[in-house]
Amino acid sequence: MSAIDIGIDLGTANTIITIGGRGIVVNEPSVVAYDKKKKQVLAVGEEAYRMIGRTPEYIVAVKPLADGVISDNVMAEAMISEFIRKVSGSMLLKPRIIICVPSSVTDVESRAVVEAALSAGARKVYIIEEPIAALLGAGVDISKPNGFMVVDIGGGTADVAVVSFNGIVISESIKVAGNKFDDAIVRYVTQKYKLLIGEKTAENIKKQIANVYDPRGDVTMPIKGRHLLKGLPVTMEISDLDVAEAVAELVMEIIDEIKSVLEVTPPELIGDIHRNGIVLTGGGAMLGGLAEAISQETHVRCYVAEDPLECVARGVAAAFKLSEDLLDGFEKISLYKYK
Repeated sequence: MSAIDIGIDLGTANTIITIGGRGIVVNEPSVVAYDKKKKQVLAVGEEAYRMIGRTPEYIVAVKPLADGVISDNVMAEAMISEFIRKVSGSMLLKPRIIICVPSSVTDVESRAVVEAALSAGARKVYIIEEPIAALLGAGVDISKPNGFMVVDIGGGTADVAVVSFNGIVISESIKVAGNKFDDAIVRYVTQKYKLLIGEKTAENIKKQIANVYDPRGDVTMPIKGRHLLKGLPVTMEISDLDVAEAVAELVMEIIDEIKSVLEVTPPELIGDIHRNGIVLTGGGAMLGGLAEAISQETHVRCYVAEDPLECVARGVAAAFKLSEDLLDGFEKISLYKYK
């Protein structure tokens, strides 16, 4: 990976960028702050994220990705441009860029991603599918005819795939991931406690006390919000049992998807997966007790990769060296070798 090779894990929740020789240089929320009066972008990333829920109505915090793909081309292009400018400001040559996409992405969605990167100043753009990047980033050798299962849970999608001999054998993608967990927690607290909380509060609850395997109700944290009946600010305690109840249905959807992929996996690869285990990557992999819940339901050892949030980004960086060897996950590159 040369100094002008840039890898982008363009996530629904976070965008992580790697650059040759320097590793990860950007890890910020996928958010753009836009001034509707002046029709201009005010901030991207962390600075824009801090503005959510704290600005006048004419300044909006836009999330240009939904369910793992671009939903707002203009804002996505502005965000990618700004991030690339941050990391390649002193480069004389335009960079080669490789961008990660979910395994279920359509050609139209892929082209939107590629065109956004080209407009942002890329010399050449490649795409790679998330399951391939996730396993590479987890340090798994996928070059042998040996089956591995990866479950990559991001902000918008959960990708479940079986990979062997540098290619994807089977993959499924569902729109159940980190953002849906947050939404479920907001709904649960609203319905049970009549307390309205924001998405940031829900995310903090998920990160700090979630336990979907064996919640006991003795782990709590204080939360603040507006009481729907009184209309006044209220502070109350929420427990790990509450969080488990809030996301239980979504967790089962992910487990059911894993089971459905296992059901159609060739028998030889099933033996490999039973021996190698299921690898969990992505920010959603850090949901407390998720690996244990998957192990219990599938009877296959499940473990969280080291530093799961940055797994895909590390895999994207590694993919430049392997572009001649990778099969399915890199197959569509030739469509996008624009000058």
